Amino acid sequence: MRPGAEGLADVPRLPYEPGPLPRVDARTVAVSWAGHASWVVRIGGLTVLTDPVWSRRILGTPARLTPVGVAWEALPRVDAVVISHNHYDHLDAPTLRRLPRDTPVFVPAGLGGWFRRRRFTRVTELDWWEAARLDGVRFDFVPAHHWSKRTLTDTCRSLWGGWVLTASDGRRVYFAGDTGYGHWFSLIGRRYPDIDLALLPIGAYAPRWWLSDVHCDPEEAVQAFQDLGARTMAPMHWATFVLSAEPVLEPLTRVRAAWKAAGLPREDLWDLPVGGSRVLP
Repeated sequence: MRPGAEGLADVPRLPYEPGPLPRVDARTVAVSWAGHASWVVRIGGLTVLTDPVWSRRILGTPARLTPVGVAWEALPRVDAVVISHNHYDHLDAPTLRRLPRDTPVFVPAGLGGWFRRRRFTRVTELDWWEAARLDGVRFDFVPAHHWSKRTLTDTCRSLWGGWVLTASDGRRVYFAGDTGYGHWFSLIGRRYPDIDLALLPIGAYAPRWWLSDVHCDPEEAVQAFQDLGARTMAPMHWATFVLSAEPVLEPLTRVRAAWKAAGLPREDLWDLPVGGSRVLP
């Protein structure tokens, strides 16, 4: 179920403002939103891609509403990739083929074989609450409420989850991947206090009878942010692919309203356009 003509009428006004990537050093934490769940995270001197999808179209879904916000050619060397789960809008084979096969990839348990069959040589599979390190940055795989499927025979054969990236100076970025709302956000916040930035999904939530278990709506995303005890929030998982029935701009208007209703400081909501960047103070 997807929006009709009325729901798509606001597509031409979707926020798309590509700009240059911030200049960073090893002490800088910065994020740039390429669209959907794809971020360029600069942390601890590393450039990390989350769920990289640079393709114009994915299987079974209309073409992107907004172009990719960060040109592939503009990326610095990619030091690592984190994958939340294997759905086509988060695990995109054509994009991953662009990477050198010795790029470190961090993936949920059960998904490593997919990468090894494609000749990736530095694959780390993790279960929930497990961690690995790369050049001083810690990668923790954390729970989410979702599911996995890529073919007719592999439903829930690999895990799904989010990632907490922690630099050597203690600064943290949480990437939620795809998830419904629940007690796991409080658990993550207790295990990983002082999250500086939470990248949280706000779209693909309607109708609720179908999607509430697996996708947060905007109000739930704001509650998840509070449960985490994070300092800032950047919404994602909207304005890129039409996956559900809500009007395309509704996630943005609703998350802003929920943020205001919660009495949270406006400057702590980083509601970036596709292609936008922010640097942590």
